[in-house]
Amino acid sequence: MREKNRPLILGVGGTLRNQSTGQKALHHVLARAEERGARTKLISGQALNLPLYSPESAERSAAAQEMIALMRECDGLVLCSPAYHGSVSGLVKNALDYTEDMNRDARVYFDGLPVGSIACGAGWQAAGQTLSALRAIVHALRGWPTPMGGMINSTQKVFDDAGVCVDAAVRFQLDTIAYQVTEFAIRKS
Repeated sequence: MREKNRPLILGVGGTLRNQSTGQKALHHVLARAEERGARTKLISGQALNLPLYSPESAERSAAAQEMIALMRECDGLVLCSPAYHGSVSGLVKNALDYTEDMNRDARVYFDGLPVGSIACGAGWQAAGQTLSALRAIVHALRGWPTPMGGMINSTQKVFDDAGVCVDAAVRFQLDTIAYQVTEFAIRKS
């Protein structure tokens, strides 16, 4: 398969902490997407440490410019947020606020993009609420949430020290998200 015919799947999310549960989940999903023939790119950890989005200012940091360029180019997206006080983190929400720069593009926001959503929380209730919030944001940005969403209870052993998913139920969710985002992106192109 030629490089340009391979869909680009972008992963965005996690925390500022390297090797967070969310970052490990995104690595897992993107690795499965690559196995299905996709190109992948991850924006996580310190790459999410962006200035607060300000619609009044046209100035953008280099990291924000790169993220928006990748969001414009991608054929599919996977979002992952930690559950902070019953919803998405400010870090992830701020990154998504930058999509406002795409409001006059030929493809407005995530219009028609398959978008997988993953929520990580210190309990099922927080993860469930955050997954619902992510999916609502995807709808607002005109994306197509994949039928499978992922919830990770970070109080349980989900990844080993090497970052390998050791929980069969979580692995099934992440593999299904990778399959759905990649296959929908391939079919759309």
